[in-house]
Amino acid sequence: MRFRPLFVTSIALALLPLAGPAYADPTPAPTPGVTQPVTPPGTPPATQPPPEQQPAPEETPPPPQETPRTPEEKVEEGLGVDGGTERAIVELTDPAQHAPVATQAAAESVDVLLQPQDQSFMVVEGTAAELAKLAADPRVSSIHRDRLYSPAEVTPNLSLIGADQVHQGGNTGANQAVAVIDTGIDVDHPWFQGRILAQACFSATEDAGVESLCPSGATEQLDGDAASATTPKCLLGSVNMCDHGSHVAGIAAGTGGVAPGAGIVAVQVFSRINDEDLCGEAACLMAYESSLRRALEYVRDLNVARPIAAVNLSLGGWLYDTSCDTEPEGAVFKETIDALLAKNIATVVAAGNEYYEGVAHPACVSTAVAVGANDNEDRIADFSNRGPLLDLFAPGVDITSAVPDDATTAYSGTSMSTPHVAGALALMREANPGTPMTELIEKLKTTGRPYVYEAAGAQVSTPRLDLAAAITGATTQPPVSQSPAPEPPPGELEPNPTDSSGPTPQPEEPGDQPSTPPSPVPLPTVTVTVTVTQTATPAAPAAAVCTRGTAAHNGAKKLSAKKWAVELHRSSGKLSDETLTCYLKLIAKSSKVFPELTKASSLGKAYRVIKGTSSGKAKLDGALLTAWLNWAHGTNGTKALTAAEKVRLSSKPSAKALKKATTNILKTVK
Repeated sequence: MRFRPLFVTSIALALLPLAGPAYADPTPAPTPGVTQPVTPPGTPPATQPPPEQQPAPEETPPPPQETPRTPEEKVEEGLGVDGGTERAIVELTDPAQHAPVATQAAAESVDVLLQPQDQSFMVVEGTAAELAKLAADPRVSSIHRDRLYSPAEVTPNLSLIGADQVHQGGNTGANQAVAVIDTGIDVDHPWFQGRILAQACFSATEDAGVESLCPSGATEQLDGDAASATTPKCLLGSVNMCDHGSHVAGIAAGTGGVAPGAGIVAVQVFSRINDEDLCGEAACLMAYESSLRRALEYVRDLNVARPIAAVNLSLGGWLYDTSCDTEPEGAVFKETIDALLAKNIATVVAAGNEYYEGVAHPACVSTAVAVGANDNEDRIADFSNRGPLLDLFAPGVDITSAVPDDATTAYSGTSMSTPHVAGALALMREANPGTPMTELIEKLKTTGRPYVYEAAGAQVSTPRLDLAAAITGATTQPPVSQSPAPEPPPGELEPNPTDSSGPTPQPEEPGDQPSTPPSPVPLPTVTVTVTVTQTATPAAPAAAVCTRGTAAHNGAKKLSAKKWAVELHRSSGKLSDETLTCYLKLIAKSSKVFPELTKASSLGKAYRVIKGTSSGKAKLDGALLTAWLNWAHGTNGTKALTAAEKVRLSSKPSAKALKKATTNILKTVK
């Protein structure tokens, strides 16, 4: 399109001396490129040499001439035919023609609305006759409507929570920042350009087969692109295992995110685990608790150009149906989360994807903001955890965001819901810079749209994020009943090896257990809480999330240890290997025995645990795994499991205690 104005310009210049149109300067213009000699008055004309003395001129073929467009041809068809005035764009042959054309147009009652001096067009308003007359000026190449273009369709998740209305009011979070502790970030992605304020990497490598994801290869890096998600260690073949962090950051503060003007602090906390038995394939990513705690402390002590409004943790570990503040694993996180809150920094955590009436650690810390997932129809996502421990719901189904290599894709999970709230808090603090963060969080909760549903035998109301009500003053939306509770679609569980319940470095598989517990093993508290399959842009719906089954809702009975052994034996049962692997991942997140004491992360290892009878501990392990599998299948609770695991975790359990715990567990699966 850039060549067309140049082409028309050359034609117009060739025509200038031929006519004096209505808006042309009446002084005849010289032919371009020819110098006219000035002859003083009284000077006789110069003597011309005889014709025969003149050199014969070279014959040059005349340049091809394009038939000039008539004024009618320059005007877009139908412009102003309704008899009124029309707003139109006048394309000029040269930006320098603005002033003379505008002067002449104004003299003829054509209103000049816009004159961008560095552009070869102007905007006017006039009738059809006035515009036709203006088109006769050779300095005008064409006239067409100043068309209206509707904005690109707002992503449904942003319009659902009212973020688009906040953006229209000028609030994009430009003076705030969001910290994303995850799998790093694609530092060159267009969604983040110029807004990554700081980067860090904490990637533990204490165990065999575990590699650092820091670009330097060290276990800590604070300089350069420390959180880069495009390093060779992030790749497994052609798959980038580190894409989750970019996707999360894009939702919170990317160009297409909730706070598109906010700064980003990116922290990589995951490590690469090269263990096919643990991962289900050659490698996967896990984050150690030590790495996560160091990252939180890094953010707590960081000084950047913009204040950090929220820390995003789209990850999770053990499941809790009550607060974990007084539990050892919860207490250590609460101290840091409270310290961040004292600095007006909220810690926003994914509730988890287990279809559980509770939340995953560390969302169980009372001062964290626990976030569940809803879809774009204002329904709780079928995979999302729920219940009184949740603070907010936010969109988490088929969310399109950034991934490495300048791409976008759609993912689902509470991992996607969490950055909606982190970005929302950046907008909230931008609108209320002097308000304590605790009050901003509370305002999000009180202005959110209530989701009313049943959990643990009681009615629960949890607000869904609504920025229009929280910031623009829109009326709070009425409650939405979520009864009956949505159920995960059966038979569609497709776990992803990069999913949240991935590998945990563990002791060797037990035979006869020692009388004293093994030495502590650095356990990953967290893993990504989303199961997704990358899709091309435009994004297709994301794959189903790894979550608990719904056998109980379909009238299915609990399975005995013998029947689970049949299921775990490859291709011999009714459940797919993918579903069983998903169940084992959920167990690894929820149990303190698996995999801390006993490996059961692969189908083969789980089969051997179920069949184990070599000792009292082995028998209890088999009973526990049977009960946990029923829980993952949707037919069992966890109350008896908790008591039995305490026996198994004690340093010197008696034979009598082990036998009693085993008997009690087996009663729950009959």
